[in-house]
Amino acid sequence: MGFIIEEIIEKIGLKNPEHAAKLSKNLAGLEAEIYPASESFFQKYYAYLEKEGKTIDFGIDCYLHMCDDMLIQRHKFIETGKYTSTSFDEVEKRVYGNEAIMTYHMHGLVLGQFLWFEQFERFKFFKENLIKYFPSQGKYLEIGGGHGLYMLGALELLPTDTVFDLVDISQSSINLAKGVIDNSKVNYTLKNVFDISDEDKYDFFTMGEVLEHLEDPIAILKKLANLIGKTGKGYITTPINSPMIDHIYLFNNETDIREVFDKAGLSILTEKIVISEHISPKLANKFKVPIMYAAFVEQKK
Repeated sequence: MGFIIEEIIEKIGLKNPEHAAKLSKNLAGLEAEIYPASESFFQKYYAYLEKEGKTIDFGIDCYLHMCDDMLIQRHKFIETGKYTSTSFDEVEKRVYGNEAIMTYHMHGLVLGQFLWFEQFERFKFFKENLIKYFPSQGKYLEIGGGHGLYMLGALELLPTDTVFDLVDISQSSINLAKGVIDNSKVNYTLKNVFDISDEDKYDFFTMGEVLEHLEDPIAILKKLANLIGKTGKGYITTPINSPMIDHIYLFNNETDIREVFDKAGLSILTEKIVISEHISPKLANKFKVPIMYAAFVEQKK
């Protein structure tokens, strides 16, 4: 066994053989790319767990707990066609304000970044295009740092004099991101993006998996369009038909997302769409299988 991800899948198999088999099936043929790419990230995560007096078994328990939540949410979604959460205040009290829930949820998402091929495909898309859209020097903002993966990618690729700011509304999320990233160049702030002054301009922002957590995604997109001005760029990801315990806003298809961008004053530079199962778009739409969307954007000219 050469890679940490192999150990993780093996340990998942001891607790949930069916799920481990599904992971192996979904990753089949992609191992030569995903396994080496995941190694550095999981090494950092292992080191963070060790500092916290935990082992990967803790992360795996969190991941499987999160997967159980997802299964329950999926059944309800198929029955109703709606997400179970309807307001940010409700989710903030029930999830973001509950340290125990946030802990297992965030640690679960850490493992999903490479166990789920659709997440990896969007991260690869980010790394392949970031330098193209970032100036020779400037300020980088990440909203909702979570697992820290995208910030690590930015730190690896962007100029050494770049200013790196990460903001999040959850202290649990910041603690995890800070522990995994482990880099003093990053400025971490417990803050709502709406509290950032309009005078604080950025050359680039990254916002992964945030829009679906909001009642009004257009409002935050308008805020970000303002923060990057006429010359800045941004990277956004959000899922379609993807119920989770803290998801509020339902995107039914890619057109829904594009329309929200347009109403917020953003233009799409390039986009990536990945179905979370190896099936056709027709079947994904028919059975409401989660679809992962990503795009580089700029202010409308």
